[in-house]
Amino acid sequence: MTTASDRQPTVRLPQQATPTHDRLPPGAAAPAPPAAPKRRRLLVTGLTVLALAAGAGAAAVWTLHGDIPRGVTVLGVDLGGRSRAGASAALHTHLASDPAVTAPVQLTVEGRGARLRPADIGLTVDVDATVDAASRGRPSLFGTRAVAPIVTVDAALLDAALRQAVGTVGTSMRAPAVTFTGLTPKAVHPRAGRGLDPRTSAQALKAGWLSGTAVTVPLAELRPATTAAEVDELVETVARPAVAAPVTVTSERGTLTIPPAAIAKSLLLTGDASGRIVPRFDPARLRAALGPQLKRIEVPAKDASFAFAGGKPTIVAGAEGRALDLAGLAPRLLETVTSTSGRTVAGSLTTAAPATDAADLQRLGITEKVSTFTTKFPGGLSSPRSQNIIQAAEQVRGALVLPGKTFSLNKHTGERGYRQGYKDAPVIVGGHLQPGVGGGVSQFTTTLFNATYYAGLKDVEHKPHSFYFDRYPAVIESTIFWPDLDFKFQNDSPYGVLIDTAHTSETITVSVWSTKVWDKVSTEWSDRRNVTSPPTITKPDGPSCIATGGLPGFTQDAWRLFHKGGKVVKREKFTWKYDPEPRFICS
Repeated sequence: MTTASDRQPTVRLPQQATPTHDRLPPGAAAPAPPAAPKRRRLLVTGLTVLALAAGAGAAAVWTLHGDIPRGVTVLGVDLGGRSRAGASAALHTHLASDPAVTAPVQLTVEGRGARLRPADIGLTVDVDATVDAASRGRPSLFGTRAVAPIVTVDAALLDAALRQAVGTVGTSMRAPAVTFTGLTPKAVHPRAGRGLDPRTSAQALKAGWLSGTAVTVPLAELRPATTAAEVDELVETVARPAVAAPVTVTSERGTLTIPPAAIAKSLLLTGDASGRIVPRFDPARLRAALGPQLKRIEVPAKDASFAFAGGKPTIVAGAEGRALDLAGLAPRLLETVTSTSGRTVAGSLTTAAPATDAADLQRLGITEKVSTFTTKFPGGLSSPRSQNIIQAAEQVRGALVLPGKTFSLNKHTGERGYRQGYKDAPVIVGGHLQPGVGGGVSQFTTTLFNATYYAGLKDVEHKPHSFYFDRYPAVIESTIFWPDLDFKFQNDSPYGVLIDTAHTSETITVSVWSTKVWDKVSTEWSDRRNVTSPPTITKPDGPSCIATGGLPGFTQDAWRLFHKGGKVVKREKFTWKYDPEPRFICS
């Protein structure tokens, strides 16, 4: 049966928490907390963890983006988050504009300064290596991490530049050596020093460059690699046995003997830059020490040359020779002189090519006669003066002057004395004509000078006569006297110059063969000025007195004109003052 109270709506009030001390009997346990609040706390905590994890993940993604970790800088350039290519490009751009990188670097060595350009010593930042170093290490969410650039430098170039800039510094290291006085070996003991060391200098520069201050380069101790005891041992085991007796060299063309003196001159027992001694024979010194002995078994090569046929130069091919292979002999010779098994070593002959072959001469471009000049000599071929002229001409015929080289008549003929076949003829000595060996060669000199003059070649040295002789062109003529006066010209053309000479019973001619550089070379003379009359001088009669009629003195100019393309493109002035030739009377 339903009552009225059953029909009333049911109202559920929130349950009120009852203080524990009010409701629990003494000794009773506290009831468990309600389940619903616990689930809510777990849900909030989970959501918080998920939020933090999501944030951390996003931060990690941001931090690890790119090949270079976030926060990494090089020389102030932020490379973080970039790819390797992007970091490399950014660093290259910065280095190209950074004055600290491109400006000369200041170094000091024992108080001496040096300013060196980075490009001259191979000083640079290795961008690839620097980017590689920047890519390593942990990323940073906060702050930055500076990575030092990887610097490279050419230690050899740096060392050479420093030595040139600061000169000698420190104390020199005495290199060890064994020297010979005659056949007696002498030990030179090493001594340590202090000086520039390429590796030490390079390390200091790499560490101090880009710091904004001068780089101090320290000196290093330079200690020779060979000790004093080792030098003494070389004296006893190498030097003394080497010069104890001659060595016989056998070959297919016979034998020769290397005397102990030649061994002493060519055996090298000197320390290198590090002070290390490696005994060896120097082939060039050995060849010089053997000298004429080599002629017994060697056949010299013959260079290609020019010969004149039909008035024109032709090329005569060279020929190969046979030479003792001293470079190959040297190691075997060292074994022989330091062993006790004998003093004989087998040598071999190799082909010796000519120093100049036909192709070399062909490339010189000697194709045409570019100038010729003739003077007339008095007295005929039988006179000593004419014979001297002809002899000098024969010595000069066929002379080849390569581009850029200078020809010296004195050097080419050597001394022109009695032993060389020259005779006495009139020469000017101290303003007087008197007999002298080689008289007349000045006429050949004048002829040669004019031939090279009209070929347009550079005049290096010449001196006109003191007196004027009408068989020569005024001003542009030259005398010569051994060894004080010389005639020199330079081949300033890009082609070879070949000199030809010829004579008749009355004339001497010099021709220059080459390739023409100028269309024409001509001369213009000024009028004579400051003309002076000759004095009359009486001299005692005898062999040293040569009577003359006397000639006036004067001053005159001559201009050498170089023609090209139908016009004068260059002028060269020569001026000379002639003394009056006295009228000498022999009485």
